[in-house]
Amino acid sequence: MSAAAVDAVFAALADPRRRRAVELLGRRPYSAGELADTLGLAPPTMSRHLKALKDGGLVEDHYLPFDARVRIYRLKDGATDALKGWLAETESLWSEQLAAFKAHVERGAP
Repeated sequence: MSAAAVDAVFAALADPRRRRAVELLGRRPYSAGELADTLGLAPPTMSRHLKALKDGGLVEDHYLPFDARVRIYRLKDGATDALKGWLAETESLWSEQLAAFKAHVERGAP
């Protein structure tokens, strides 16, 4: 995925309430109202957070067949793949840099 996709995920996860919502959605799907109640947020506030999570590509929603007024949110499959890839690349870069620094120090180079 692109750097823009990784940026969108980071932006969506920047707020602690959105991170908590992602943790909850990792356990099971929730309606917006259930999430708002669980997180102690007003429905319009929860709606804004869910929009940010959708924009970041982390969650998706669907309507109940018997009640189109209720949206059910769940984590999107593969939503964190871009982030995981970026973290793996960054970890590899840091590991290489630290290993090179360690070798340099152990050689006693000036």
